[in-house]
Amino acid sequence: MTVIAFLRHLAFAAGLAGLSAVVVRLMIWARVMDAPDGRKAHAQPTPKGGGGGIVVAFLVGVSVLYAFARFSRLAEPYFLGVIGASVLIAGVAFLDDIWDFPFTVKLGAQLLAAVAAVGTGIYVRDYRLPYSGGFYVGWLGIPATLAWILFVTNAMNFIDGLNGLAAGVTLIAAGFLAWIAEQHGGWFAYFSALMLGAGVVGFLPFNFPRARIFMGDVGSQFCGFVLAMLGVVAGRFEGVQLSLLLVPMLLSGVLFDVAFTLVRRALAGERLTAAHRGHLYQLAHRAGVPAVAVTLVHWGFVVLGGLCCLVFIAAPPPYKPLIPPLLLLPQLVWLGFVQVRARRAGVLAAG
Repeated sequence: MTVIAFLRHLAFAAGLAGLSAVVVRLMIWARVMDAPDGRKAHAQPTPKGGGGGIVVAFLVGVSVLYAFARFSRLAEPYFLGVIGASVLIAGVAFLDDIWDFPFTVKLGAQLLAAVAAVGTGIYVRDYRLPYSGGFYVGWLGIPATLAWILFVTNAMNFIDGLNGLAAGVTLIAAGFLAWIAEQHGGWFAYFSALMLGAGVVGFLPFNFPRARIFMGDVGSQFCGFVLAMLGVVAGRFEGVQLSLLLVPMLLSGVLFDVAFTLVRRALAGERLTAAHRGHLYQLAHRAGVPAVAVTLVHWGFVVLGGLCCLVFIAAPPPYKPLIPPLLLLPQLVWLGFVQVRARRAGVLAAG
């Protein structure tokens, strides 16, 4: 890519960030309020739905991409599948911010959006691993892809409990994904990640370090859904073969927190769909770790994941399997730290 082309892309992204900021301001004015309760970190009613700015910026950008940037388009059914599924998840999540649907309704809407994407053919048919090469999974890739999209969508939704946490994770992950995709000619993933990041840039100043508005489900679910789809699309539906491990490595902090919490609650016999305050990031905050510090820790996990992605891509095949497990080490250190702080503060079993 030439410098001139890159500057044009940045200018376009800046315009999308400005559009996002305008929509966020409108949502502040609309005052769809998030009332505090015992499981939330805020003490005063605060507007929510600011993620609508991210959604509008992304969809406008994708529409321009569809209309004019043909070199970076996917095949028609895949492209329309991405757009249609994104609109569907954003629309239902926005309504959820207004009416606060039960979790079963949210999950059903997420499943419908995931099926809409997978139904156009966006699912993983084969996996490529070091040493063993690739193996074809055929139709089994459909439930595997659906599970992946649902898990990441909900993981980003669950992690959106402190100012700037989910938004910053999305921004950094999108930045690394855009960088990697550009280096390897994955133009749809590059532009999509760039536009998602631009939408977050327009939102984040309103949410961190002090929150004038929250992202809401419309933002957190949308960001998780788009990142999950980009992980699949970049790995299998462009002219390059980027590893399916890239997005899991980028989101390792979020995925570890949610997976550990679900397993812990399941073993304790707790109802998994019930609201709670038992995520690691929530325990850390309740144990006295400042909210900004917890957010910065999770941003750091994404940066570390991005660096591991770069090393993974450059490493010779025999060494690639050694890199993803390295990301477990900082997660385990964080887990130990949070458990010690929570036990001392007497909040380990509460929530």
